[in-house]
Amino acid sequence: MSDDPRAALARQVRFHLEALKAAGVEFIPVRPPPTFTPPAPAPQPVPAAVAPPLTVPAAAALFAEPAVAVPDAAGARRRELAVLAARVAPCDRCPELFATRTQTVFGVGPVDPDVCFVGEAPGADEDAAGEPFVGKAGQLLDKIIAACGFRRADVYICNTIKCRPPSNRTPTPDERANCREYFDHQIALVRPKYLVCLGTTAAQNVLGTPLGIMKLRGRLHTYKDIPVLCTYHPAALLRNEAWKRDTWEDMKLLLRTMGRAIPETKK
Repeated sequence: MSDDPRAALARQVRFHLEALKAAGVEFIPVRPPPTFTPPAPAPQPVPAAVAPPLTVPAAAALFAEPAVAVPDAAGARRRELAVLAARVAPCDRCPELFATRTQTVFGVGPVDPDVCFVGEAPGADEDAAGEPFVGKAGQLLDKIIAACGFRRADVYICNTIKCRPPSNRTPTPDERANCREYFDHQIALVRPKYLVCLGTTAAQNVLGTPLGIMKLRGRLHTYKDIPVLCTYHPAALLRNEAWKRDTWEDMKLLLRTMGRAIPETKK
């Protein structure tokens, strides 16, 4: 029969003590009972500072166009137009246009006009003269203006692009973007009551739309609270006389919107 486990353990301890004594060990330190120390709580991450949510007006302000200081007095706005034209004259934002143009073509006409006619960009005749719409297309525009009962001197005429693209090509997106600041400031200073966009490119530039002129004409649009009518470019009418009837319908829509009488056309 095996020994009692407790007696066996006592015997082993006695043998161990006797061995220690024989080896010269006279003192055995007593280890204090272990104590339990709760682990320190893990450090909590410091939350990052979170900005309060934007209110609706503040959020809208992030995407608002920068305000342009525009004086109210007509004389002051005419002077600022001259300053803006002088600023545009040496512009070199578009290297190709800067290298090939004769001069910039800013715009002509009074401030506070009833109508401002807006084209795409200067052509060869305009690049040479420094004035918009002076070639064959400009001569046809003069007839359109007269048919509406206006004088050229009474309306403002300009282009969205102030330099002639080589070979009269369509301005690139970068060129349109480079000139946008000038155009917006110009219209803010002129303060026309109505805008007439001549042709697809002018209409797309002003309205920021990919639609073509056939889908834009025949109805009114808006640019910065200004009513906008889109119609064919006079140069297109020189190539396709059938569009002259549609253009006259657009002009009659403009006159009706303005509350003006529609002049009788010659038979």
